[in-house]
Amino acid sequence: MKKILIICTGNSARSQIAEGLIRTRSGDHIEAFSAGTEPKGMNSLAVEAMKEIGIEISNQYSKDLKQFKNQRFDLVITVCDNAKESCPHFPGAKTIHWSIPDPTDLESFRKVRAQLIVRIEELLKEPSWQR
Repeated sequence: MKKILIICTGNSARSQIAEGLIRTRSGDHIEAFSAGTEPKGMNSLAVEAMKEIGIEISNQYSKDLKQFKNQRFDLVITVCDNAKESCPHFPGAKTIHWSIPDPTDLESFRKVRAQLIVRIEELLKEPSWQR
């Protein structure tokens, strides 16, 4: 099974949304995890924005990037510029960066969700991510 780690600063919104999207759209052949360089707790607007499209992420929680430092991942995605600058190297993992704005209200959470859906759908269409 392939493993993806999504990283942002607070692990409260963008990375949590991406984790939920990958979990629900990839079937059972990809494990998705998210973490923050400075975890702050789950943002309730992220939960609400995902609930609007039928994806439940209220059981997810903010995790510190340090707890993943010795794990192997196939892909590491940074979704904010600050996380990109402080992201450690994960040997053997491909690393990509998506510069996604930090959402502040429900409408901006919806926009972030839409951006992440497009990027994740494109990613999952790549042959290397197919079963």
